[in-house]
Amino acid sequence: MMKTSLQLRIGQTLSMTPQLQQAIRLLQLPVLDLSAQIQEALEENIMLQAEDVSDVPTTQPESEDDGEVDVLSPEDTWTETAMERGQETEWSDSGFPDIEYADHSGESLREHLLWQLELENFTPRETVIGEALVDAINDIGYLTASVQEIQESLAEETSVTLTEVEQTLKKVQAFDPAGIGARSAAECIVLQLRQLQADTPALELAVAIAEDSLDMVADHDLASLRRKHHTSEDNLNLALALVRGCNPKPGLSISVNSTEYVVPDVFVRRVDDRWQVEISGSGIPRLSVNQEYARLLRGNTDHAVLKNQLQEARWLVRSLEIRNETLLKVASNIVSRQTEFLDKGEEAMKPMVLRDIAEAVGMHESTISRVTTNKYMHTPRGIFEFKYFFSSHLANSEGDDLSSTSVRAKIRKMIGAENPAKPLSDNKIMKMLGDDGITVARRTIAKYREALKIPSSSERKVK
Repeated sequence: MMKTSLQLRIGQTLSMTPQLQQAIRLLQLPVLDLSAQIQEALEENIMLQAEDVSDVPTTQPESEDDGEVDVLSPEDTWTETAMERGQETEWSDSGFPDIEYADHSGESLREHLLWQLELENFTPRETVIGEALVDAINDIGYLTASVQEIQESLAEETSVTLTEVEQTLKKVQAFDPAGIGARSAAECIVLQLRQLQADTPALELAVAIAEDSLDMVADHDLASLRRKHHTSEDNLNLALALVRGCNPKPGLSISVNSTEYVVPDVFVRRVDDRWQVEISGSGIPRLSVNQEYARLLRGNTDHAVLKNQLQEARWLVRSLEIRNETLLKVASNIVSRQTEFLDKGEEAMKPMVLRDIAEAVGMHESTISRVTTNKYMHTPRGIFEFKYFFSSHLANSEGDDLSSTSVRAKIRKMIGAENPAKPLSDNKIMKMLGDDGITVARRTIAKYREALKIPSSSERKVK
């Protein structure tokens, strides 16, 4: 007969706190959506207050001798640098500058996936398979054709095997948004759960529930779930929280409708021969906790509602700080790698993939993809989405890495200088690039030209 005993164990676990969940959610919001959320919070939470920008101290950035980029904190730049830009902005009655720029992005889910496909280190065969898989993914993010059907559609052209299609699908399913390319709701949720830390409490139970018990979850049949999976009520609740936190339609998180205006998240400018990166305060009030109300609640056992609002206010303020810190890290790393583009233009763009920034700031690649989507950088060369600075690697004859963006810029420059009566064919452009030591396939030239919305040579010819 087994004896019942109690044991005390000490260990560490990583859990998704409400504050961290909120910080991640806010991090993904564009400035205008974030501003709307903050205004709503100010109206609903008495413990929150918007600080007057004139009350925020300003400091000068410290000089650094070992780098090329200065990073200014939001406190450093809230008023002084914004006031310096006053001549190019209009100020609202609230004391915050109103800056509106037309947004022409309107990126579709397909374009978002193809962008990631280009950045990944896929072989030419995997790229062909990957494009076919992306074409078979519908608007909500599910694969609408079987791997057999995709293999058969490609067999005549590339003689790909079923194994190759399945292996490439696994790579595509690692793209952002999490859960993309799933063939069922169960697989979609499992894909998202597998992106969590392996030691997340109740993770394996959540995966087991997603794989074969989603019907019980939908019916709220918790008693049957506990019996089926032989688990406690507390453990089941943890697992269900993970499952319900997943998005069953991940494709819808990528909007196909462009917003009317965008506001830059960061400003980049050159100061004393150094590039300076600063968070934009435009349109976003700086929040703080109302300390007078907070003092009144200290030691008071009543007013549970106000205490809850105080906790939420502190979470929101800290979440916004985390958002700004993360944006500054990502933006400053992008700028430090792309200083030649800022100095010379597109032809000097360096190759850079999500992995480069992810490793530099210690985040997952899918997180970097989310951070760089719908985030904009105001530079002396114009306003660019963060994603614009990422491009795949190409090599020249000397073994140096080139950016696909710089190659596209060269193609546009060649076509812009061509004789309209004798426009350059894709083959001719391929040879001209080859003469410059850049080896690019004709098919790639055609793809880049089409991405630039430049017609073929026969269509460009002036008779």
